[in-house]
Amino acid sequence: MSTPTNMIKPFSVNVPQQVLDDLKLRLNLTRWPDRITGSDWNYGTDLSYLKELTKYWQKTFDWRKVETEINSYPNFMADIDGHQIHFMHIKGKGKRSVPLIITHGWPGSFLEMMKLIPLLTENPYFSFDLVIPSIPGFGFSSKIIHPGCNSEFVADIWHQLMMELGYHRYGAQGGDIGAGISTWLSLKYPSNIIGLHLNYISGSYKPYIADGEQLSEEVLAFQKAGAEWSAREGAYAYMHATKPLTAAYGLNDSPVGLCAWIVEKFKGWSDNNGNIENTFTKDELLANITLYWITQTIHSSMRIYNENSKKPLVFKKNEYVTVPVGFAKFPKELPTPPRSYIERGFNIRHWTTMPAGGHFAAMEQPELLSKDITDFFSRLG
Repeated sequence: MSTPTNMIKPFSVNVPQQVLDDLKLRLNLTRWPDRITGSDWNYGTDLSYLKELTKYWQKTFDWRKVETEINSYPNFMADIDGHQIHFMHIKGKGKRSVPLIITHGWPGSFLEMMKLIPLLTENPYFSFDLVIPSIPGFGFSSKIIHPGCNSEFVADIWHQLMMELGYHRYGAQGGDIGAGISTWLSLKYPSNIIGLHLNYISGSYKPYIADGEQLSEEVLAFQKAGAEWSAREGAYAYMHATKPLTAAYGLNDSPVGLCAWIVEKFKGWSDNNGNIENTFTKDELLANITLYWITQTIHSSMRIYNENSKKPLVFKKNEYVTVPVGFAKFPKELPTPPRSYIERGFNIRHWTTMPAGGHFAAMEQPELLSKDITDFFSRLG
């Protein structure tokens, strides 16, 4: 592997104390709304839980501990086409170690992948050289303030990053928006991609369907279920895809508003049996939310929905992911197409139906996800 050039520099996290002090002041000045008695989460984020979480944020949560954990791993900043891209780069300890770029989604961040790091890098026989970047406009990566920063655009940046690191053959893994970025990588650079592992299929995905072709009952049932889910739960996505800036004025100014917007998704999209803290600790939730707050990235992160809506993952005739694909299907994931529909656009070689877990698989079920990633790539030869 080649030595990184001077376009890649070491990076460490050290948020100015005044930013953290300002956060606590704003939390203390929160104006709380009313609610319908006993409504719990039915109208959105539960008021009682949000007050409890906010009190913990003020009194107990320690961002400096999060910084220490982040900085315990090698972090870097790469200048790619003038864009500053933050990424973690952890070399595997195995006799064989496969380069793997893992991409997060929204409302997550690179922090989602922290539990995967030891599981994927420390096996003495087969491991991964992990590259865990932050999507532009998320975390510590720079915001791109011109149109066109969609998943395909990010895939091009990722490929340049991997080439700069000396990885001319590498694997790609992702969920949520990361699944779309990883898919674009595989479509555009198939000779460089060893394999593609996904735990989600982009919501805009449509394989090529010939005019007049009848869809199967299985696919029609999925489309009906997906439409019903969107009617109940999809307001956030319509907002992000149409008028993200309007919502961002409030979310970028109120930490409790930001917290409510994000924590509702962690509650609704995870396998938690009705209690969010069955799956995530307060510290885990607040680490991710605080990252959005201190970097002021809520608008830039939402904006990718708008950009992706202009370039959906709709396959043309003869467009197909030819690289080997592994898929991990978690039971509480957002609506997922049937395998038969996915296979029309993806070269599925490995499929696992998981016993537990939801949308945030790397955080919820790191052992299950890491084992599936390892099983898939270790068999590719």
